[in-house]
Amino acid sequence: MTDAARVKEVVIQAQALHGRLDVVVNNAGYGLLGAVETADTDAVRRMFEVNFFGALAVMQAALPLLRARRSGHIVNITSIAGLAPGVGSGLYAASKCALEGVSLSLAQEVAPLGIHVTLVEPGAFRTDFLTDHSLRMTGDGIDDYADTAGAAVARLRALDGRQPGDPAKAVQAIITAVDSANPPLNLVLGGDAWRRVHARRQAFAADLDAWRAVTLGTDFPG
Repeated sequence: MTDAARVKEVVIQAQALHGRLDVVVNNAGYGLLGAVETADTDAVRRMFEVNFFGALAVMQAALPLLRARRSGHIVNITSIAGLAPGVGSGLYAASKCALEGVSLSLAQEVAPLGIHVTLVEPGAFRTDFLTDHSLRMTGDGIDDYADTAGAAVARLRALDGRQPGDPAKAVQAIITAVDSANPPLNLVLGGDAWRRVHARRQAFAADLDAWRAVTLGTDFPG
């Protein structure tokens, strides 16, 4: 995922297997947990190389092939953290917010070309994501963050093997979205994810309403 040239070779090989490329799924990634203040910059950069730049390389390699056929679907697996970040996962959320942003823009660029983009934002699903295989920790604990980031990370680690989301149902939901005549731009998966994004949406709307006069008062007169 961190070798853009190799990524392009693999994408071309994938098309050669069947003579066409219909759906591209960006699912590679891993988590980085810990308080923002304690984050190791090199560790953050390595995570971005996979979670963001790796996905970007796949999209840039696949788009010429999809444009040539004027069809196709790019599915980017982000996270509920990309829509409603929580404490203890700020750097991971940042990588997913970046993927959200580029995907939202890309969707508008390629829509006239017959290409769809869907962002999949799952909550906690019973995969190996919370194991040492897919998680990295950054920095040493600071007592001032024990009740926020520290507690949140501990809860996440304890959730391993008990996540509420069923991966098989998630796969079927993604297939249903891709097969739809009107596929969604955003596909939130899991009850926990729905509750988090709903709460974030309400908080955002409340800020918009409460600060509307200030917001609108920053324009030039007339």
